[in-house]
Amino acid sequence: MLSFQKIVTWMALLLFMPLTPLTSVHAQAISPPNTNDAVLLDMGRAFQKGDRRRLTELLPQARGHVLEPWAAYWELRARLEEASPGEVEAFLARYAGTYQEDRLRNDWLLLLGQRRDWGGVAQHLAQYRMGDDKEVRCYERYVGFLNLRNPQNSLAQPNNEVVQEVLKSWYTLREPDESCSFVVQSWLSAKLIKPVDVWRKARLATEAGKIKTAKLALDMVASAAELNQLNEVFEQPERLLNPGSVAARPVHKAQSKSKSKNQAQTRPQALSPNMAVLALIRLGQSDVDTAAALLEKSWSSHLDQEQLDWLWGQFGKLDAIRLHSGSALTYYGRATGFHAGLASSPWPEDMLTWRVRAALRAGDWEAVLDAINALSPASQRDPAWVYWRARAQLALAKTEAEREQARVALRGLASPRGFYEQLASEELGLKISPPAKPEPPTSTEKEAARNNPGLMRALAAIDLGLRSEGVREWNYVTNLHSPGGMGDRELLAAADLACSRQIWDRCINTSDRTKASFDFEQRYPMPLREVVQKRAQEVGLDPAYVYGLIRQESRFVVDARSSVGASGWMQVMPATAKWTAKKLGWSGFNPAQLNDRETNIAIGTAYLKFALDDFQGLMPLAAAAYNAGPSRAKSWRHGTALEGAIWAENVPFNETRDYVKKVLANTTVYAAILKGQPQSLKARLGTIGPRDDGDADPVKDLP
Repeated sequence: MLSFQKIVTWMALLLFMPLTPLTSVHAQAISPPNTNDAVLLDMGRAFQKGDRRRLTELLPQARGHVLEPWAAYWELRARLEEASPGEVEAFLARYAGTYQEDRLRNDWLLLLGQRRDWGGVAQHLAQYRMGDDKEVRCYERYVGFLNLRNPQNSLAQPNNEVVQEVLKSWYTLREPDESCSFVVQSWLSAKLIKPVDVWRKARLATEAGKIKTAKLALDMVASAAELNQLNEVFEQPERLLNPGSVAARPVHKAQSKSKSKNQAQTRPQALSPNMAVLALIRLGQSDVDTAAALLEKSWSSHLDQEQLDWLWGQFGKLDAIRLHSGSALTYYGRATGFHAGLASSPWPEDMLTWRVRAALRAGDWEAVLDAINALSPASQRDPAWVYWRARAQLALAKTEAEREQARVALRGLASPRGFYEQLASEELGLKISPPAKPEPPTSTEKEAARNNPGLMRALAAIDLGLRSEGVREWNYVTNLHSPGGMGDRELLAAADLACSRQIWDRCINTSDRTKASFDFEQRYPMPLREVVQKRAQEVGLDPAYVYGLIRQESRFVVDARSSVGASGWMQVMPATAKWTAKKLGWSGFNPAQLNDRETNIAIGTAYLKFALDDFQGLMPLAAAAYNAGPSRAKSWRHGTALEGAIWAENVPFNETRDYVKKVLANTTVYAAILKGQPQSLKARLGTIGPRDDGDADPVKDLP
């Protein structure tokens, strides 16, 4: 039996799909809800499995379905390497203007680049709208400096800005890639890129534990002897760096047998300076103090200043992540190149930002200012560093003019929009209040959203259970890179459409994209308001905190499921749910019940309350515990007491740091809506420090 929701979807599609020329997919008959839905779902599963035969077999049955572009994309994408250019061109023409056209063009561009068909790449780049694929971007920058009319495709010299852009894209790709690596190799051969740039990629891959990515880089610059040492760099770095060390981890059994026959062979070949840097990076991840000591004692005289700076910066970052701010700043202080803002700095951005965090944790405002000044210009514009620079300037100001300079920066940042924007407001003496509500979308604007074929396809896909595909198409249509793009009014209308369908994640994310307009009701919806408020009050939680957490956890997606198995609105893990149900005295609880929203809310709020009590009512710590686990959150509160915002900025995990900040900012906004009064983010952040010795541990077994 068809659900009422589904019937409404199909009625909307039939009523509002525009008529276009017969060559366009939009003019095809739209099938009523029938077995074609099952065909689409079957094709989706076949695509995930790579079942090309099944996709080709089912495609004719998908003709005329509103999601036909997806069916056609899956079928052609699965056999793209064998497809003819004519088939590709026919697809691109048939589905012109759709997400699927641009998605396939992206895939085709990568394939053309691998085939070194630079004329084809140049042709398709002119019609490529997506623009967010780093590998395609590398091909684009390469083709832009080729003379395609010359049979040898002679290379013009790109400027340094373009070279740095390609290197930056390459550095951020953690897995082995073909495109950016090819461009780097080509430009290295042309002496447009230096060997040290390639060694930096190997360093980043070594830090990330990506040996295949490191080898791909080393194949360009390393000797055979250096390549032979790569496995041992990853597995036995201390043995390589200090052959006489007995602290090195045991070798594999096969190795130990051969070594015992001839102990003289156990000594590794001499490390080159570049390989020593990789080994020191690898060792530092498990034992930064030993790595620093070996650098100081045995290797510093063999390395150049760039290598030394990188290693000292790496050790500083590692200790900053360990929340050892004193030793972190000492290590950073050994890196002589970190004390000036560099337009094209060779240092990884996270190496530089952790220096700021260490200085914040140490309470050294001069070091904070110096560290922010060493960031790239783009990073210095990040709200976090705009805020902390202004705070440092205020702390160090000696004149009213210097204080006013800091306040100007804060005024430019202040708004209710995010964590640092709210903190900037409070630094200026302003609490967080909802801004004036913009004019709601007009009937004409709403109708335009309903007439948008991409939005309607996205809704149909989500309704059918193809959420990933629906979300991708929705994001594409609402993004400025899509045909026509969307301004604030169109985004508000699209968000209104998603809200009316209770697709809250698209409602929130779309409304979040507006620039000048700020609709609190769209950005911070409160589904099941009575249920959430009642449950929060029963367990003694602020409903705003519950909503702030749900908004970050799941965006109110009922069937949300994380990669580790957490599910529902409050993303509760099965084991955590069982523990909580037992604490509540529930009998016969089954984790499958988490799919019910009210049960999910009951379990999630109860656990959140246990966490909040365990952390003496400190919202940032409870949020960190909810995301990363209570044992980690407890370890992160050691040391001196810190202003809550400084503590939050020093959370070691990137995901949890972002999570804590967003949950607390969300909570502040929800409180302003629910209470109808200006609110304080700083009050919710509080001061974070060690638990007092006299404080009881109310929930010793909190999972």
